[in-house]
Amino acid sequence: MVCISKTPDTTTKILFTENNTKFNSDKVQFIINPYDEWYALVRAIELKEKSNAQVTIMNVGRADNDSIIRKALAIGGDDAVRIDAEADDAFFVADQIAQYLKTEPYDIIFLGKETIDYNGSQVGGMVAGLLDIPFISLASKLDVDGTTATLERDIPGGKEIVTVQTPFVVSASKGMAEARIPNMRGIMAARSKPLKVLPALASDKLTSVKQYALPKEKAGPKMISSDHPEELVMLLHNEARVI
Repeated sequence: MVCISKTPDTTTKILFTENNTKFNSDKVQFIINPYDEWYALVRAIELKEKSNAQVTIMNVGRADNDSIIRKALAIGGDDAVRIDAEADDAFFVADQIAQYLKTEPYDIIFLGKETIDYNGSQVGGMVAGLLDIPFISLASKLDVDGTTATLERDIPGGKEIVTVQTPFVVSASKGMAEARIPNMRGIMAARSKPLKVLPALASDKLTSVKQYALPKEKAGPKMISSDHPEELVMLLHNEARVI
């Protein structure tokens, strides 16, 4: 199973409404979260092609998410499940996924390492905790031999290699796979692939948005006279803190 999230395109101009308590989605182009698509989904499809496995796409969201789900199916997913609910709380999303997986178990549950809008990195660990199965975060490599998986993670100063038995949850990082572009055959096939829509189950939402705020605009470059190199050294030391 590959869990995907909908995020604004990276070129989107971010604006807020309702006294900065709601993201303004008007005229925003939405995409599959790149970490979910490029690394988690593609690696799952690569494993499927080697072992004749099946890849299911999972998403928590409303009907306007169906377009990104169909793209995931065009890239190579076999079928999809959408839990019909607003994905506005990490625990709620994780609990919806976990409750489904308790009735429909999978060997490997993939997610990207984080979403590019909230950068929370919360859902994968929560899903694993709710299912009481192992969670391997920030994996850059994954190989499977039967029911045993070997994963590689980047750590400070080197790499860590771990083995784990299925089922488990993994968050995929850069290096896990190379992005794929859906071809015309995949796009046409995706139209008829099964997409099951299920109502949300009872679950708590543990957080709510109090307010959004845009980061401060970046200041322009500082021009340093070539006659005063000592000023450049002082700024690099005291402001940039790189020396």
